[in-house]
Formats: sequence, C-alpha cells, structure tokens
Amino acid sequence: MSELQKFKIVNKIEGISYLILLFVAMPLKYYFGYPIATKIVGMIHGLLVFAFIYQIIEAKKEAGFSIQETIKYFILSLIPFGSFYTDKELAAKLQAATSSQRS
Repeated sequence: MSELQKFKIVNKIEGISYLILLFVAMPLKYYFGYPIATKIVGMIHGLLVFAFIYQIIEAKKEAGFSIQETIKYFILSLIPFGSFYTDKELAAKLQAATSSQRS
C-alpha cells in the first residue's frame, strides 16, 4: 500500500473523528452533562491527528506534494467536512498515479 493510499485512509478516519467530536461528543458534554464524551473522543481524535501529521509528511515525500498542497491539506483538516474535499482530491491523484503506472 502506498503512502498516498495510507494518507487517504488516515485523512478520512481523522475527518470522521473530528465530526464525531464536534457534533456528538460536544453536545453530549454541554447539553446533556456528559463530560466523559469529549475526554474519550477527544483523546482518540488527538491520536488520529498525530497519525494524520505523520502520514501527510510521508505522503509528501512519496507523492511529491508541494508545500502549498501540504499546507492546504492540513488547513482543510481543521475545517469540518474539509477532509472530504481532500479525500476527493486524493482519489484523483491515486487514479492518475495508477493509470500512469499501467502505461
């Protein structure tokens, strides 16, 4: 599995964990009084952020992302639903890489 494929997977999982943190754990904490929700989901999301950062660095090395692309993908990870935009771009990059390898 290429680093680009791994980055695509980690990006998607990290993005989903961010949405769970924002739209499930935070309401559970602030509206329903369950602070443990943000502690658990926040810890999981934090670990996934570290995995995301590691994987974006590895994918940059292998796929040759520019600094601008790398920064764009990082900023998109901070925006809710931004990881889905990144996922779409990565799918196109993977398709292009796959078709160029077949030729």
